[in-house]
Amino acid sequence: MNATAPFVDAAFLANPYPAYQALREAGPLHWSTEFFGGAWLLTRHADVEQVLRDPRFSAQRTGGWVTDREETKGELAGFQQLFARAMLFLDAPDHTRIRKVLNAGFKPAQIQALEPFIAQTVAELLDAVGDAPRFDFMQAVARQLPTRVIAKMMGIEEAANADFAVWSDDLAVFIGAPLATHQQARRAQASLLAMGRYFEKLIAERRKNPGDDLVSRLLQAEADGALHNHAELLAQCAMLLFAGHETTRNLLGNGLQALLAHPDQWQRLQQDPSLVPSAVRELLRFDSPVQYTGRRVATDLQLHGHTLCRGDLVVPLIGSANRDPARHPEPDKLDVAGRDGASISFGSGAHVCIGALLTRIEAEITFRQVLQRWPNLRLADAPPQWADNPAYRGLVALDVVTG
Repeated sequence: MNATAPFVDAAFLANPYPAYQALREAGPLHWSTEFFGGAWLLTRHADVEQVLRDPRFSAQRTGGWVTDREETKGELAGFQQLFARAMLFLDAPDHTRIRKVLNAGFKPAQIQALEPFIAQTVAELLDAVGDAPRFDFMQAVARQLPTRVIAKMMGIEEAANADFAVWSDDLAVFIGAPLATHQQARRAQASLLAMGRYFEKLIAERRKNPGDDLVSRLLQAEADGALHNHAELLAQCAMLLFAGHETTRNLLGNGLQALLAHPDQWQRLQQDPSLVPSAVRELLRFDSPVQYTGRRVATDLQLHGHTLCRGDLVVPLIGSANRDPARHPEPDKLDVAGRDGASISFGSGAHVCIGALLTRIEAEITFRQVLQRWPNLRLADAPPQWADNPAYRGLVALDVVTG
């Protein structure tokens, strides 16, 4: 059936879950003209997880997305050349090869070794708020923490963080738009190429003086032949910076907003802080930072009585799958004590988020410190300001009152 979900409406951006429920109840598969060239929307958990794991659905989808635009014909070639080499948009065997390189920098022991730095950074950010009776959590904490952490991992000087946030935002707007405008595409290209120029300088420095950081690891992988060329190296650097910032920022903001909008759950964490890890997992399910992703059909196939043709765009609605009552009973209820069955907010299968553990640790440390410092924290009267981005769901501002 045809479906038109209001993916760019203000009401949808503020709360997409009633629209997801209507789509799920109408059927598991819908054709939507809201996405570039039209797309099949998958609404239910079982189907979303299947598509994320099934090699018949390809992650290599940037070609038409970037270059098949009359208004920017040929203009975005540099963007496409770099964008398409990122691990996020590759299939096996290239994805497997590059992921093996990056896995070495995301081993649990290495991520856990960052915990003192993360805790210190959170404390510094909260100290900067001081005794203010009211502050914007997004600006004070959520936007700054993940940028500092990924910069630490990559050996980047903190002075560059402000530029990174702008570049990341431009990429998120382009990737997250159901149908990006040529202006959004141009801005994304400018930011991605600016990232590339920054990393060119950093890579030149690391060639002379390698360190114990992700950029140095990637350089060694290039020297060993695990990365095939310099453009492939640059693409991974840029995507690590983007992914390391965007998802964590939105988890922090969405998570705190959800907790404070459910005071009983906030008090439950106050009474039992040991629930924080399960609370983070539940917050990921309840209001996922990534609401949907995309795949291209690699070979003609049948799904729920429809023929999906090679090249068709498929959009697995992660946010809808996480609220599927067939997977999670009472899905609209927030329960910080946790649930049976993990969410798919970090994806599933070969492309599951490589930084999932890091993101959870950053959130756990932040929420523990906020709980301890401001036990009576509450939402300000101003409504939350949601970003105009249906794929990367997050807040522009979140005003909270400390006393």
